[in-house]
Amino acid sequence: MSNWAQDFEARHSITVTYGAVGSGAGISQISARTVDFGASDAPLTPAQAQTCNGCVQVPWGLTATAVAFNVKGVKRLNLSPAIVAKIYLGTITNWNDRGIKKLNPGVKLPNLGITPIYRSDGSGDTYAFTDLMQRVSAPWKAKVGNATAVSFPKGVGGKGNDGVTAVLGSTNGGIAYISAAYVIAHGLSVAALQNQAGKFVYPNLKNISAAASVVKRVPASNEMHIVNPPKRLKLAYPLSTFTYAIVPKSSPKASSIRLFVLYAMGIGQKFGPALDFAPIPGVVYKAGVATVNRLQQG
Repeated sequence: MSNWAQDFEARHSITVTYGAVGSGAGISQISARTVDFGASDAPLTPAQAQTCNGCVQVPWGLTATAVAFNVKGVKRLNLSPAIVAKIYLGTITNWNDRGIKKLNPGVKLPNLGITPIYRSDGSGDTYAFTDLMQRVSAPWKAKVGNATAVSFPKGVGGKGNDGVTAVLGSTNGGIAYISAAYVIAHGLSVAALQNQAGKFVYPNLKNISAAASVVKRVPASNEMHIVNPPKRLKLAYPLSTFTYAIVPKSSPKASSIRLFVLYAMGIGQKFGPALDFAPIPGVVYKAGVATVNRLQQG
């Protein structure tokens, strides 16, 4: 967004001011119309869409949520989504658990307690993470569910990616879900996640794009779920996500908003790869443009 705002202003002499406050706060602010647009890594729920009173969501980014860890002496780690669910549910509590050892032959895993770390604020990363968890774990679906904010049964909370990263850095034995771009910027250790094809994959551009290739058509709401993609997608990273602009259908600044969102979906995509944002697929771009072109000045 920083790159977008700077480049867009240079091109169009329109200033964009953006605060990275988390998806939950962003949705609340655009619903209250205290901002001109919001952004979220989570699609609007039916209740949020109603409260937003005439908002549309436009997919303008494609990225992932990483699973980071801090285990002294361990540099590489394989995990499956089902094992991660058990960790966050509190049924796996030690790093030398046999389920984790089975996924990591040859790795010396310590007799060390696991501390799950989660976002304490409303977060699109929480949405993507819990979306995957509910798809691989029946107990998770029954007890925790899927939302931008949930009641985690175990662990320690941190506000924002900054807060979660700080807790992780000071916790030997910690595990956390953090946006892929943030993980890259801060050089955190990232687990390879097992996809449905049985491959252990990292959240890199090729694997994120592979997950998004599951999208063949975009629904009218533009809501898409690309976590836990099918086994035919052998490279797909299972915790990939679209991110959305949340914009009013009618706004006094509709022409400027339209220009900015079209820029972000088009030329602005060039800033993505360095931050682990893959280019949005053509079918998604087409749907986004159609949505943006319906915005009305008013």
